[in-house]
Amino acid sequence: MRIVPARDYVRFALGRNVASAPERADLVLYLGGDLMHAARVRARLGARGRAYKFSRKRYNEAFERVYAVDEKNVAALERAGVPRARIEVVGNLAIDGALAEAAGAFASAEGDEPAIPTDGVLVLPGTRRHEVANLVPFFLQTALQLRALDPALNVAFAISPFTPVDELERALATGGHPNVWGARGRVVRTEGGIALQAAGDERLYPVVRDAMRHAPQARLVLTIPGTKCVELAALGVPALVVVPLNVPEVVVINGPLQYVERLPLLGTPLKRAAVVAVDRRFPVTTQPNMDAGEMLMPELRGTLTPGEVARRVAAYAADAPARERAATTLRALYARHAGASERLARSLLETAPA
Repeated sequence: MRIVPARDYVRFALGRNVASAPERADLVLYLGGDLMHAARVRARLGARGRAYKFSRKRYNEAFERVYAVDEKNVAALERAGVPRARIEVVGNLAIDGALAEAAGAFASAEGDEPAIPTDGVLVLPGTRRHEVANLVPFFLQTALQLRALDPALNVAFAISPFTPVDELERALATGGHPNVWGARGRVVRTEGGIALQAAGDERLYPVVRDAMRHAPQARLVLTIPGTKCVELAALGVPALVVVPLNVPEVVVINGPLQYVERLPLLGTPLKRAAVVAVDRRFPVTTQPNMDAGEMLMPELRGTLTPGEVARRVAAYAADAPARERAATTLRALYARHAGASERLARSLLETAPA
């Protein structure tokens, strides 16, 4: 397996050869992100293309088959112009990964993960650079506020294994953008791993890298929207989802609007307005809430303060009946999707040209 670094990919997408990328491929499989890149890579490598879950009319010729999550997804793909004969339902791929990680299949090396208290709050602040830079300090300040409300409620952070320690250190050194009201602090190296510590506070908040391995032991998870919410649902873990729009211009959105902020003078206001407008289009932002048609994972959206989020977390942590009802419904929501990864793999092998 080869991983192409972002810097190499830019050169590759612009037509240059890079050592980390192949010269040709049989098939490009799109699994997420911007379809534009998958279509570009397919053309660049002279490969056939397949996609998962998404397509658009402008890219339909690039993908010979699109794999769908369910019949609702099938209908959306047909509205996007994909012929039904080219759509195959396999299920939600996130489910198998979540179940396997929770079972320890992808566990970090022994001694790499600290022992974290169970029955507490596990925070998943996101993996993109702007999320690490702003939401790690935001949630660290939330943890301080939560400690004041309920000193007995333990908090740990789940940080992506692809987020280096120096990136965390930079985020805590600055406290993030002033509009997120985050805490400054530092990364502390302990015998079992690393921990976060806010300036002026003695408590250490342990950091784990395998989020779904630890999530089932948490009383609840505090997170932002994303695939992680589907994974948590599959494991039956109650979650409170926050969508801070304190600094909307740094939010990543797919398509050309992502780059409008680079325009002089007007770029930042335009990007800010675009992100807020996109957010307003959706009654809910969390996939399990969309799929269930009800608020199984409570959402907090807009300009948020750490204190406000801490109060909501404390209230949900104290409401055992509500969490138990959510956990039962969430676990059942995606049970039928188990095995989706094998179904997709079989399709790729069985329909490959001779």
